[in-house]
Amino acid sequence: MIQSNHYIFCCCCVVQSSHMDMDEGRSSKCFQWQFYPGRAHRVDRSRRRSPPPPPIEEDYEDHGLLRVVAMYDFIAIEDTDLTLHKGEEYTILHKQTQHRWRAQDRMGNRGFIPSNYVMEKISVDANLWCCNISRTEAEQILRQEDKEGGYVVRTSSQQGLYTVSVYSKTVGFSCIRHYQIKHTDSGQFFLAEKHTFGSIPEVISYHQHNAAGLVTRLRYPIGPMKRCVSTAGFSTEKWEIEPSELTFINEVGSGQFGVVWMGMWRRQLKVAIKAVKEKTMCDEDFVEEAKVMMRMNHPQLVQLYGVCLRQRPLMLVTEFMDNGCLLNFLHQRARVVGGEWLLSTCQDICQGMTYLERHNYIHRDLAARNCLVDHQQHVKVSDFGMTRYVLDNQYTSSIGCKFPVKWSPPEVLHYSKYSSKSDVWSYGVVMWEVFSEGQIPFQHQSNQEVVENISRGVRLYRPHRATAQIYNTMYQCWHETPQGRPSFSELLEQLNNLED
Repeated sequence: MIQSNHYIFCCCCVVQSSHMDMDEGRSSKCFQWQFYPGRAHRVDRSRRRSPPPPPIEEDYEDHGLLRVVAMYDFIAIEDTDLTLHKGEEYTILHKQTQHRWRAQDRMGNRGFIPSNYVMEKISVDANLWCCNISRTEAEQILRQEDKEGGYVVRTSSQQGLYTVSVYSKTVGFSCIRHYQIKHTDSGQFFLAEKHTFGSIPEVISYHQHNAAGLVTRLRYPIGPMKRCVSTAGFSTEKWEIEPSELTFINEVGSGQFGVVWMGMWRRQLKVAIKAVKEKTMCDEDFVEEAKVMMRMNHPQLVQLYGVCLRQRPLMLVTEFMDNGCLLNFLHQRARVVGGEWLLSTCQDICQGMTYLERHNYIHRDLAARNCLVDHQQHVKVSDFGMTRYVLDNQYTSSIGCKFPVKWSPPEVLHYSKYSSKSDVWSYGVVMWEVFSEGQIPFQHQSNQEVVENISRGVRLYRPHRATAQIYNTMYQCWHETPQGRPSFSELLEQLNNLED
């Protein structure tokens, strides 16, 4: 029986709240590619909702074209999986999907592995974004493509060095900037200070998601065939959902970017369906959001199940969070939940943000309104994919949205400088929202007053349900400088110690 549901779009995000009792009819078998590297997670993974059964996998012959090294241990769960041991080499037989690769170990054992657990052993020149062309040729190609964030990595005039040429037109006119990939005395590579990596592909991967000192992030690689190698689509149909497989039950909200429905996928799984309004964003931006969300796989991040690209409107299909927006949940239920749940909520969010931090992703709009609560009252971070719409040097989406002043640190307010440490500041405000039961930070101050007070060292007061230890943890997030703030992994350790 379906009762009432409510979704609200808030600053580019979908906010859910619902009251329902419905047979979800979902499979009892968990989706196996929801594991993540690193520390153990305290929440039972079996509560993650699994998509409908995938098609029967085809067997592929060993092509032996790609060698990889395991970055993390992975224990095979299914008979078709392959166990990975950190540091060992494997041969990729087939990239069945973006996340699911078929591999072979040195003993000849074969099976499927999660692609984000391994790193390719390839040279720089093997990448599609690397071109052996001159500076003049690079500029000509980039201008012909006329893509914001179009880039090539080309061999430099100095032997053994590489230069990244980037095209941008966000400043009102087109320009091309050239950045030489430098290296430290210890052999680390970088384009911008303090963002060093062990290989050039890692540098490029980081700046594909973060401008971090460049004129814009590296959005579209221009290949040696002198055309953009990225496409507005996916290499596999696994993530493309046929509209006929979706049942629309009822509309539960609308907002800046589109309409949200509660529905069913293949009559088995309850989902949230986000239909994008016409002319609010281009197809490429839509796919950018989906690609980001699909790469992120963690129990404390709202999971994307698939996309509908073959007809209008374009749609995102995500897991449905029964208890909706955290902010609304705090308003309605915070007074009746115990302090343990408030702390657990902060741990849930911190776990999701630790994962994003580890993968060099910046949320940019972390707030209670952008977190969702599932049917077991566990909390997940949402709308991390929405950062793809944010221009690199100012907080304005492609169609405009309000600046979250009361969640922003000094370096963002004054210099539009984003990092994982700016997310840490926002996380401190989220902790404050949780322990104040959903109150508005700096409630009686204008945005200008908030900027002035933050610059003078004024911080949020201790909320009435926060202990001195908890307030000390959130206060650490509000250090004036990014380097003075703890990382999310350090914050998580503190929170876990508080639980003990």
